[in-house]
Amino acid sequence: FQSTVVSIRKHPDFAATGQWDVVTEAGGKQTSHVFDAVMVCSGNFSEPSLPLQCFPGIERFRGQHFHSRQYKHPDVFQGKRVLVVGMGNSGVDIAVEASRVAAKVTISTTRGAWLLSRVFEHGYPWDMILNTRLMSLIKTNLPGPLSWWLINYKVNQWFNHENYGLQPENSWLVREPVLNDELPSYILTGRITIKPGVKEFKDNSVLFHNCPEEEPIDIVVFCTGYTISFPFLEESIVRVENKHASLYKYVFPPQLQKPTLAVLGLIKPFGAIMPVAEMQARWVSRVFKGLCQLPPQAVMEKEVNEKKKNQIQWFGLTFDEVLKTEWLVYLDTLASFIGAKPSVLGLLCTDPWLALTIFFGPCSPYQYRLEGPGRWQGARQAILTQWDRVLKPTRTRVPAGSSSSSLSLLTVVGFLLLLAAVIFGFL
Repeated sequence: FQSTVVSIRKHPDFAATGQWDVVTEAGGKQTSHVFDAVMVCSGNFSEPSLPLQCFPGIERFRGQHFHSRQYKHPDVFQGKRVLVVGMGNSGVDIAVEASRVAAKVTISTTRGAWLLSRVFEHGYPWDMILNTRLMSLIKTNLPGPLSWWLINYKVNQWFNHENYGLQPENSWLVREPVLNDELPSYILTGRITIKPGVKEFKDNSVLFHNCPEEEPIDIVVFCTGYTISFPFLEESIVRVENKHASLYKYVFPPQLQKPTLAVLGLIKPFGAIMPVAEMQARWVSRVFKGLCQLPPQAVMEKEVNEKKKNQIQWFGLTFDEVLKTEWLVYLDTLASFIGAKPSVLGLLCTDPWLALTIFFGPCSPYQYRLEGPGRWQGARQAILTQWDRVLKPTRTRVPAGSSSSSLSLLTVVGFLLLLAAVIFGFL
C-alpha cells in the first residue's frame, strides 16, 4: 500500500518457478520483491485518452480545457458556458452536474447513445429486470435484426431518442447504454443542449458539423475515454493493439510458460463490474493453485483472435467498445471453470421454486455460491428473499388499503409456473 509499481519482470528461473521480480517505489525509495504470482488490477481508467489532434483549432482556444478524469467538483463551472465532448456515462453525469451552476451546457456527440433510467419498469432497478437468465437467453438467441428492433423498442419506451437528438448512429452496433435519470428532463427544459461532433475550435467558441453558427464557450471537458497500457510490464507479456489486450477470457496472457500473471477488471460487461471481478479472482486463484488448468496456448490464442473479430463485427472499435461482453454469459463461463455455475435443469427436479427464481429472477451473485468452491449455506435463502431487501428501503410508507403481499406473491408464482410450463414444453 502507498506505493507505486515500477516494474514487473520474469524471474530468471521463470520457466521453472513462474515467479516474478516486482519493483515498487514509496517515498522516493525503490524496493525489490519476488512473488509467486501477480494479479494486475489497474482496470480501465488508469490512462486518459485525450486526442487533441482530432480537434482542429484547440491550440488557439483561450478558454480552459481538461479530461474528465481531472473533474472533481461542479464549482469550476459556476456561471460558465460549458462544452462536454463525448456522451458516455461520465460525460452525461458531468453535464448534468454542471447544468445546475453553469450559464449554459452543451454536449457534443458524434454517434449518440441509448439512455436508460436507473429506475426501470415498475420502478425496479434496471439491472434486476434486464440481467436475468430468461432475458440473456432471448438476447443471445434472437436473430440480429430482431434483437436490434427489440433494443430500439425497449429503450424508446421511456422517451423517443430521435426527438431528443440522442438516437445512435449505426444503432445496429451493440453499445453500452448511458444510465442517467435526469438528462431527458434537462434537455426538455433547455438546461442541456445536444449538438453533433466538433468541427473546429475558435478563440472563444466552437463550430459543430452541420451547424453554421458558432457556439460561445468558456470551458471544454473532454470525455474521450481511456487507453489500455501496462507501463510496468514488458510489451511481450501483455500485447495491446487497437485498444485490445490479447488476453484469454480477458484475464490470462496466453503465451506465458506458467499461468502466474492475470489481469482483473479489464472488461466492460453489460452489468455490474463487482460480481465479474470477484468471479475472475475466484477463477484466477484456483489457476494459481493448480486446481484449474488452462487450455493449450494454441487454443487460447485462437479464441483471443476470434474474439477480436466478433468484437469488431458487433461492438466496433471505438474507445473501450472492444472490452464489452454479455454479462451473464461471461459470468456463467468463468463459473463453469470452477464448478460454481448453477444447474437450472437439475434444480428443477430437486428444488423447482429455486430453479424458477434463478431462471426468471435477477442473476445476483448468490447464484454462484450454491455449489462449488466457496459454497455458502445461506445462498438459497438469500436468492429467495432478494426482492425483500431491494424494496425494504423504498417501502418506508405503506398506503392504507394496499394490496396484500400474499395475493401478489400467488399471482407471481402462478405466472412463473405458467410461463415455465410453456417454455419447457417447447424444449
